[in-house]
Amino acid sequence: MKIKDTVLILGIASILILIAAQVIIIRGVWKQNDEMLFLRYRSLSQDAAGSLRGRRTFDPYDTVKFILRNWSEIWVNELPLITDSTKMAEKQREIFEFVEKALNDEQELSGYLSSYFEKMGFEKDFNHRIAITRFELIGADTFNIFSNESMGFRRPPGREPLSATLQGSKSTIMVSWQHLEDNYYLLDFEYYIDFSDKRKMILREISASLGMSIFSIIVVVVIFIFAYRNLMEEKRLSNLKTDFINNMTHELKTPLATITVAGKTLEMDMIRAEESKVLETAKLIGKQSIHLNQLINMILEISMWERTQFQLDKTKVNIEELMNDIVSSFKSGAGNNIQLIQKYNFSGAKADIDVVYFTTLMNNLLSNAVKYSDREPVVKIEGITEDKNICIMVEDNGIGINKMDQKHVFDKFYRASSGNIHKYKGLGLGLYYVKKIAVAHGGDVTVSSKPGKGSIFTVTLPY
Repeated sequence: MKIKDTVLILGIASILILIAAQVIIIRGVWKQNDEMLFLRYRSLSQDAAGSLRGRRTFDPYDTVKFILRNWSEIWVNELPLITDSTKMAEKQREIFEFVEKALNDEQELSGYLSSYFEKMGFEKDFNHRIAITRFELIGADTFNIFSNESMGFRRPPGREPLSATLQGSKSTIMVSWQHLEDNYYLLDFEYYIDFSDKRKMILREISASLGMSIFSIIVVVVIFIFAYRNLMEEKRLSNLKTDFINNMTHELKTPLATITVAGKTLEMDMIRAEESKVLETAKLIGKQSIHLNQLINMILEISMWERTQFQLDKTKVNIEELMNDIVSSFKSGAGNNIQLIQKYNFSGAKADIDVVYFTTLMNNLLSNAVKYSDREPVVKIEGITEDKNICIMVEDNGIGINKMDQKHVFDKFYRASSGNIHKYKGLGLGLYYVKKIAVAHGGDVTVSSKPGKGSIFTVTLPY
């Protein structure tokens, strides 16, 4: 398994363990706060109910008692007249729902509790629920309208023992049990406060802990991503340097080997006897020495750029004339098997340019267009002015560059990974050189390419 895969797997595993640990901690905090909220409001509600019993001037069920006093007398007179059992059941259900609605709508205990909670500095918003456990109408006969199973009486059809359901809920707290009785009715019920939306309350209470947990996870993830990217970048740079050393060794050995062979050739008596062969060998040594010197100078220049500020000696030149001179010089030195097509529309534009460095920039692009071609090179050089910028496009019919390599072709020492790397000579410095020069002029260089279809390098300079 590769190192980067191991680091990635271990990093992700560590993050998942951290997330799992934070989830366990938050669940524990949530459960603790849930229990504390239940205990807190149960104690508060009981205290409030106790304080209410001492207030003789306030009865939260006065309105309910008034309504039931009037209606119970009417019902006591109506029920004996109903002989059909189905109609009796429907009437009992209707009465029960009326009483239940009156209790919920007309009681004033909820308002009192809400004010009490607010005065004590706690959440005042809650829902209330009332569970009737027993309701009887009392006249000449007694009518059991509803009673809980625990009371041993029957319930209207379709009714469930609501109080048992509420008592089993973790979000409800029983505040009080009430008994109301008058001439014509008897009513028992339980009053509950319901914090069914207590999640919001708990979230507010643990928001700081939850926020810190989420923040710590995000920080760890960001640090891991940053560290992993740095590790991969260091590994990539290390590979680039290794490739550079290998390429440099290969590039330097070629002229050195040629010079060595030529030197040994000159030691031969039969070669020294012929002046023409001596001259030919000397020219070969000179040519390879120049090539070797160029390689060394390029490396030294790049090293100098890294240590000092890039300095340009700009002069105002006619860009079209300069391009014609550069392309003409390149064509005369590159041979006749290259097809160069020029098309300019600079409209006489002039720009402040360092002629030497700009010539090097263009020569590198043209050299690459020829070098990275597996057929007869066809190079198109186009130039236009656009938005006070000079745009020069160098298009070739070469092997092209894949998308992954396009992101790094201007990096120092980088060379495309496809194909035999030694088939096309170079140190991975040419395009780096081009980018440096373009940026130093206040411009930029971009690439557009498809493998097997060639490439287009666009240099943009201000004028």
